[in-house]
Amino acid sequence: MKYRYYICDVFTETRFGGNQLAVLPEASGLTDRQMQQIAREFNFSESTFVLPAEQGHASRVRIFTPNAELPFAGHPNVGTAFVLASIGTFGPIDEPITITFEEKAGLVPIVIRKRDGRLWCELSAPEQLSLGKTIPVEIVAAAVSLLPGDVVTTTHRPQAVSVGLPFIMTELKDRAALARARVNGQGFDALAAQGVKPFVHLYTTSADEFDIRTRMFAPSDGVPEDPATGSANCALAGLLRYHGDAKDGTQSWRIAQGVEMGRPSLLEASADKHSGVVVATRVGGASVMVSEGTIDAG
Repeated sequence: MKYRYYICDVFTETRFGGNQLAVLPEASGLTDRQMQQIAREFNFSESTFVLPAEQGHASRVRIFTPNAELPFAGHPNVGTAFVLASIGTFGPIDEPITITFEEKAGLVPIVIRKRDGRLWCELSAPEQLSLGKTIPVEIVAAAVSLLPGDVVTTTHRPQAVSVGLPFIMTELKDRAALARARVNGQGFDALAAQGVKPFVHLYTTSADEFDIRTRMFAPSDGVPEDPATGSANCALAGLLRYHGDAKDGTQSWRIAQGVEMGRPSLLEASADKHSGVVVATRVGGASVMVSEGTIDAG
């Protein structure tokens, strides 16, 4: 049976920038095995499969990397909302609308609006910020071919952080260190032996048109490097808000990712704090349609 698919670039206004995503808007009838095979065939960092809702919301969405299913991810949600809105699933987007996807990690609300004539989508994370295990600096540095001195621990040590999917958040001293990062296979094996999911999100503060520059490596899931990781940057916003100003309110960041890969991305993340607790995190951006077609699931 043939299934229609759409390919879009997410967190960019420029075609062939941002993070690639394949979306199958009518995936009913596909088995788990077929979804995994299709995701491996596209070989993007993620592909999504849209199914009828089970809890009365817009749709149920399943997210696959080339190697495994994820409970939640950022750019797949933003891109799936963009594709469905682009093909008319939600009708005209004359005013902002909020739709909700049902996913393994929970409910993911997404605001869809027009910004400067383009569709712009922003998700709210399905879980509140959670802080997990801290990882020795030496182990994280070795995994990305850096020296321990490249890692900054003033605000926090490398630590597993999640708003639906865990990442090892690691601050680097400067953009030069960020550019030098490379996957070290043995180093990632040692990282996995720590009992954490070996998804490493590196970041450094920036003093240009961006507040933060990031890179994310997840080779164990078939993603040597990701051009734009919404779930990681959403969690990063929560972490920075947690360690930041004690006052209640919202803080926002403009984040660049994918530059070193030749797929520059722009993500806008924000987090709310009330009574000392981070209560909400969001990430959003623009997307661009690239192609459409059909795939035979066999």
